[in-house]
Amino acid sequence: MTDVQFRNLSKSFGQHKILEDIDLDIKSGEFVVLVGPSGCGKSTLLRMLAGLETITSGDLVIGGTRANELPPQQRNIAMVFQSYALFPHLKASDNIGFGPKIRGESRAAIEDKVKKASGVLNLFSYLGRYPRQLSGGQRQRVAMGRAIVREPSVFLFDEPLSNLDAQLRVQMRTEIKALHQRLKSTIVYVTHDQIEAMTMADRIVVMDRGRIQQVGAPLELYDRPANKFVAGFLGSPSMSFVSGALKSTPDKTWFESAGGGRLALAGKAAPAASAVEAGIRPEHFVIGEAADAMALKVDVVEPTGSETHVYGAIGADTVRAVFRDRVPIRPGDLLPVSVAPRNIHLFDKATGLPL
Repeated sequence: MTDVQFRNLSKSFGQHKILEDIDLDIKSGEFVVLVGPSGCGKSTLLRMLAGLETITSGDLVIGGTRANELPPQQRNIAMVFQSYALFPHLKASDNIGFGPKIRGESRAAIEDKVKKASGVLNLFSYLGRYPRQLSGGQRQRVAMGRAIVREPSVFLFDEPLSNLDAQLRVQMRTEIKALHQRLKSTIVYVTHDQIEAMTMADRIVVMDRGRIQQVGAPLELYDRPANKFVAGFLGSPSMSFVSGALKSTPDKTWFESAGGGRLALAGKAAPAASAVEAGIRPEHFVIGEAADAMALKVDVVEPTGSETHVYGAIGADTVRAVFRDRVPIRPGDLLPVSVAPRNIHLFDKATGLPL
């Protein structure tokens, strides 16, 4: 197992900055997920770690050794790609054992490594098949087996599940997490899917526009986002934001929506801010008349069986609410909704920072 450090790392293509001032410590044996929207720089950062992209400035340290100029083959890193990158003319067993074969290892050593990797990934019954005879999930497991036999210090995953259907993604998430628990390896995993990040990571690194926005455990980021971007990015369905202002009396503070209605807040003194937004997770809306409530005008209702998803608006702000019960709601209804004070996140509308 090996730790990894990024020290003030930056990457530019000409005058265009892709990554800027990246500082991050990844502990040995940790499962770290880099997450963010397309174009945020997460895959570029992974490729710099793998040695597939040069570093413009700053330092990359792998296992205590500065690795800026180390060629990829000397970094003891294995990478699993989105596209599987299997040789179509080789059987699964030969794809898995390709790396040791190129390194000149004996047939017996290769067979032993393939056997062990196949056992970890439950691939024994597929070793004699060609990639075209395998499902997407089976191909991805073969690609993972090829990485395992290299016995790397660090595993890198670059959006490995994006080509799979929804059911297979859930299955493969479980398998990759179980693989990490068995091997105790350092894993750096890139995805734009925040559900993958929430369910798999020891720590999540949220990125946007080439910078790290927040680093922490999944529930820490979910409950205490560092800014509006993190709050809106993590969570499925995503957080809703309602514009308004803060009002207070000596013994009470509340949020007053621009569209009418208000929500009681936990504090007694209103923070200074000219305009604010209340961030509310969909599952935290509660239907019912209350002294502190807002009116949600329903546009679309989606019953899923276990939940009822409601799309609508509070004033001019689009919101989404999720109710656990099968509530009789129809488009056009005007629902009174409230939120417990502890579940309201306040952000300065100008800066996006929490209040």
